[in-house]
Amino acid sequence: MAASLSYFSGVSLSATEKPSIPSLSTSHNRRVCFSNSSRNKQKHHDCVSLSSRWKPPCTARAIKIVAAAQKKSLKVMIAGAPASGKGTQCELIKNKFGLVHISAGDLLRAEIATGSENGKKAKEFMEKGMLVPDEIVVMMVKERLMKPDVEQNGWLLDGYPRSLSQAMALENLGIRPDVFILLEVSDELLVERVVGRRLDPVTGKIYHLKYSPPENEEISSRLTQRFDDTEEKVKLRLKTHYQNVESVISLYESVMFKVNGDVSKEEVFAEIDKGISAILENERTVDSASMAAGVAQ
Repeated sequence: MAASLSYFSGVSLSATEKPSIPSLSTSHNRRVCFSNSSRNKQKHHDCVSLSSRWKPPCTARAIKIVAAAQKKSLKVMIAGAPASGKGTQCELIKNKFGLVHISAGDLLRAEIATGSENGKKAKEFMEKGMLVPDEIVVMMVKERLMKPDVEQNGWLLDGYPRSLSQAMALENLGIRPDVFILLEVSDELLVERVVGRRLDPVTGKIYHLKYSPPENEEISSRLTQRFDDTEEKVKLRLKTHYQNVESVISLYESVMFKVNGDVSKEEVFAEIDKGISAILENERTVDSASMAAGVAQ
């Protein structure tokens, strides 16, 4: 007798015989039946619903799940008066959340140094003693925000925009923050911070006579003070700052997060950390809900 081959359970076929494989109908309501009769054995049918065995992949559902799972890059703007501590907090934020720190002033100087098209245009205005037009700076910021490192890690825009026109220009380009951090520091403390600042022309390091004094007399003897770091000049700069920031925050009021900057830098950052972490946690919750909805569909 020829050897037998097992075809599913309870079915024996001669090795010379070809199994009769049932065709699978694509009709949603039709059922596929495998006959299990063999000579005098009990006849029965194992009917298996095609829909319960296999479902075609749902492309739309897969796309939703993948999109929900993708990491969203965080976008942060930070504003504050001169000597409010933006630089210190930007460094702490960058280190904690891995954002790319972008300062419009640093960006402008870098563009001029590299001789880029925007840098050349900006230099022409600066050499004439004129302010660089908003559209040039906005294009610099836009191009920087489109770089791969920024798109992957998110961005931290430091002290920009400074006016409503700059903010509207960014808005028209679709550039909007997830959170707008406003450091609030009393005028008395701001004046004290600015007036006490000193620069080491050799190393470029910034000192403060009260809060961060020089290490020795040699350094102390060569420190210089910026010409506009006087009480009279700083009060004028503060007046301009308040006029500009009021117009800017009107656009970002829905995402604004105010932080008391009168306290220590550690306490300030603790509040910033708490605010940003809450936003990230909320986004994770929304993403999880989106993924669950995508799977359920």
